[in-house]
Amino acid sequence: MLSVNNISVGYKGLLALQDVSFHIDKGEVIGLIGSNGAGKSTILKTISGLMHPQKGEILLDGIPISQTPPYEIVKKKISMIPEGRRLFGRLSVLDNLLLGAYALDSKDEVEDALEDVFNSFPILRERKNQRADTFSGGEQQQLAIARGLMSRPSLLMLDEPSLGLMPKLVSEIFTIVREISEKGVTVLLVEQNVFEALHVSHRAYVLQTGRIVLEGKGEELIKSDLVRQAYLGM
Repeated sequence: MLSVNNISVGYKGLLALQDVSFHIDKGEVIGLIGSNGAGKSTILKTISGLMHPQKGEILLDGIPISQTPPYEIVKKKISMIPEGRRLFGRLSVLDNLLLGAYALDSKDEVEDALEDVFNSFPILRERKNQRADTFSGGEQQQLAIARGLMSRPSLLMLDEPSLGLMPKLVSEIFTIVREISEKGVTVLLVEQNVFEALHVSHRAYVLQTGRIVLEGKGEELIKSDLVRQAYLGM
């Protein structure tokens, strides 16, 4: 579905990613794990068109998208939920959701998308006229994910969805990720909660200082000495 081939990406002349390659098959949950500054978020920004690689290419179903602007990436059914949620706090839940649907072609599509996210997140239906900034952190994360789903993506990218949440809410977020996958949406998950990320991922890639140093099935990487020592404290 998506192929990232030998991309290098930099900020003001400094490389954040160096010759990074990986692929995502349709229907998979793929984890990207690594410490702060490893380049995980840069990968998501590059796939979503917010940044462009200095070398290498990104292919979506075999078609290059490396230089495609972000608003066109969304139309190609790739959606990103950014770190920190980035909701429009003064707007209502409903207005936030409708902003996520701007790339849909018809009112009927928007209504269908709304019904789907309301069924998946009942609290959003109950409080659709409430301002987003009055929600708790866990509720805001649900809204951010729902807004990302409003564009009916084939590939959903999540950047640190558990950041700043209590342990109970973290478990709920990963349950939501599983449910999204079960509905046929492909997921690319960037997450510092390595244990939970590997449990939910079919495959995962370990990123260190801008390079992929390890890859494998989620359950295999949990047993890896590198992962256990560097990220699980074992």
